[in-house]
Amino acid sequence: MKRAALILCTALLAACGARTPEAGKTEITLMRFFGSCESQFGQVVKASEGVGECGIVTALVNEFNATNTDGIVVRTQIGEWGPYYDQLTARLVSKDIPTVAVMHESALGDYVRRKLVLPLDEDFKRVGIPVDDFTEHARKGTTFNGQTYALPFDTWAWLWHINTTLMKQAGLLGADGQPVLPRSPDELLAQARQFKQKTGKPYFAWAVANETAANNRTFQSLIAQQGAALFAADGKRIDMQQPAVTKALTLMQTLYKEGHVRPNLDYAAANQAFLNGQAGVVIVGTWTIDQFLRESQKPDSPLQGGYAVRPFAQLYDKPAVFADGHAWALFKGGTTDAKGHEAALKFLKFVWDRTAEWSRTGHLPVSKTVAQSEAFRALPQRESLAEITTTGASMPGNVPTQRNIELLIGEDVANLLMSGKPVAEVQASVEKRVNKALSKARR
Repeated sequence: MKRAALILCTALLAACGARTPEAGKTEITLMRFFGSCESQFGQVVKASEGVGECGIVTALVNEFNATNTDGIVVRTQIGEWGPYYDQLTARLVSKDIPTVAVMHESALGDYVRRKLVLPLDEDFKRVGIPVDDFTEHARKGTTFNGQTYALPFDTWAWLWHINTTLMKQAGLLGADGQPVLPRSPDELLAQARQFKQKTGKPYFAWAVANETAANNRTFQSLIAQQGAALFAADGKRIDMQQPAVTKALTLMQTLYKEGHVRPNLDYAAANQAFLNGQAGVVIVGTWTIDQFLRESQKPDSPLQGGYAVRPFAQLYDKPAVFADGHAWALFKGGTTDAKGHEAALKFLKFVWDRTAEWSRTGHLPVSKTVAQSEAFRALPQRESLAEITTTGASMPGNVPTQRNIELLIGEDVANLLMSGKPVAEVQASVEKRVNKALSKARR
């Protein structure tokens, strides 16, 4: 059944881009997620006029197709976010290989190890993409064994989105009108208790039910802030039996048990609870900034005039937050000749030159020049987020099947919160399940 579904996905994706090539044109295919919005942005040919993830990436491709003088046509093939990597794998198996595909940097390493994507340092040098301008996090996420394997597109991270109106009611705004963030687990618990007493609402909304990624990202942020190495240096084992893990899990469980996290919310419900003014902070990624900003400008919104966003609060010794990124990879077999390969590189150079446009989504720049620019820092709420380009933390690149590892950790953390499973049992379960998965992973 699963194989049939993958074949169907492959057929549908192929159909999206299967057109008769135009005479004299060089066509390349671009596989991506970020949704479909042709009805709204299909005719927009300026990236600067796109809105939101889908709108900006759609307009970006349209602009390249409309303005390049080399006869290059990029055919977009849209995959669904959830089964995206199953769809991509099915295409690779069936030899229906996209020229360029978007990937999470956490997934890129698996494809590098299987020798499915092309190293790009020499190509980047030739077309003028300066890898020295990549931010620290972007460079780390796209480099394996000293070689660059993708063009970074953004850095996204785990943030605190804050209702400052409720924070003021709780007495947790400073004299400057900015939220006072806790600097230790004890301060966080004290703030959460004060917030609940003053407002009658929980401090947090975050996705717990039917959710693995959010649980893992919060946990990993707390581990990184303690400077702990969760995985062995060779990426082959996870160590859950260390004080940093116990502290992180105990804090998360205490917050949930005391009612400081709105219970049993899935992803959509957690975001909606925040928008409805039912919690002081929602913990979610950079991609919601644009939406929350728009809501805060509506006169009838509970968030009206009262929205702020900050990196995940530093509760331990080290400033760190879970971060990942999107990147564009060139696949072996995605073009049949040198002309197609050069066309793909020209498209990547075009994307790089307009990386500032993508930053409007809320995702962080991958260019140090853009991250330090006045234009970026002048965007709403961005000034405080620029540090993440250097403080972002993720699983080491040599840890295989990271998306599966994320799922395993997230499942057990959900059990810790929702069913009250003892911390020690969660530690043992994660270690057993993850180490079994790592031992079977292809390297």
